[in-house]
Amino acid sequence: MKVIQELVAYFERRGKLTSKQIDHLLKQGFLAADAPHNMVALCNQPGQTYYFRVHGEAAGLVWGTDIYTGDSVLAAAAVHAGAVELGETRVVKVTVLEPLAQYWGSDRNGISSQSYGPWSNAYRVDPV
Repeated sequence: MKVIQELVAYFERRGKLTSKQIDHLLKQGFLAADAPHNMVALCNQPGQTYYFRVHGEAAGLVWGTDIYTGDSVLAAAAVHAGAVELGETRVVKVTVLEPLAQYWGSDRNGISSQSYGPWSNAYRVDPV
């Protein structure tokens, strides 16, 4: 699955895949893996894109708004970002980003995220 995700991310970054093609890969089950608890182990390469099946949960700590620390719980960050609703399972797109000097907390979609200073890795969650 990781190899397929890497290939899709490579072609997507270069504008070689349409949203219709990505949707087709998702529907066929070729693209999305079950979500990890957080992104710490996967936040090594900024620009890397992953597609995960996430079940929206309120439990777990989240740091940041729109851009989250790598150790933020992905299921809660996805709800906070509006990519999935509480109790819903959906495929989301997770993009690894350059770390920020400051992460600002906020209240969104029933999730309270916290502010935090510098952290070594970061990600963004988007709906598919």
